[in-house]
Amino acid sequence: MKNFIAPFVTLLLLFTLSLPAFAGEVNLAIAASLKEVVTELSAGYAKEHPGTSFVPNFGASGALAKQIESGAPADLFIAANQEWMDYLNGKQLIAAETIGPFAYNSLVFAGAPGKAASLQDLAKLDKIAIGSPKSVPAGAYATEAISKAGLTAALEAKLVMAKDVRECLMYAERGEVDGAFVYKTDALMSKAVGILFTVPQELYPRVTYPLALTAAGAKNTDAAGFLAYLKGPGGSAVLEKYGFATR
Repeated sequence: MKNFIAPFVTLLLLFTLSLPAFAGEVNLAIAASLKEVVTELSAGYAKEHPGTSFVPNFGASGALAKQIESGAPADLFIAANQEWMDYLNGKQLIAAETIGPFAYNSLVFAGAPGKAASLQDLAKLDKIAIGSPKSVPAGAYATEAISKAGLTAALEAKLVMAKDVRECLMYAERGEVDGAFVYKTDALMSKAVGILFTVPQELYPRVTYPLALTAAGAKNTDAAGFLAYLKGPGGSAVLEKYGFATR
């Protein structure tokens, strides 16, 4: 029996070593508001680097960070605020030396024409969509702005929580709410609603998108190559095309 098992184990090992690895695969964990940008950039990179493939995961930054913490595959993480990047970095799940700014955005209120012209007008509305502040940076920014404007008590019962900024926009487009707090870039893409007003910048921190390789991604040369591509001229051009600021 032993004489039979030894050759079998050797053959099994040789077969396993001969199996093709997932070379060129890059797992992405990206804030939902960057879906179009990263989809276009990953397609451009793959065209220039045949053999490279991407597995995208778009969602709320907090939800993505928790998934990465739980072991979900991710080579590159782009959040919609610094908090969730710092969270993963504190867990030693990010290659700290690769952390840097990728893009900037601004918070707006979107809805049908005539619904509101300022934060103070929101008290007259019935339903307002906002990303869940615990996991959606846009929701956290909006909550801070509402608080600083002294409107927390007036709006608290009107807020409809959404899983990410794209769901907020969808609620507004369907008319399920009177308006929604979303990013400028999201509102610009909508054909159903428009920007009613821009939330004053002094009421919340500037919307910053940090990016970094994860600890696992730091070992993936294709992920490192894509990171460099994102931070290059091509990345800036696509960001500006979709209304993002790059500085």
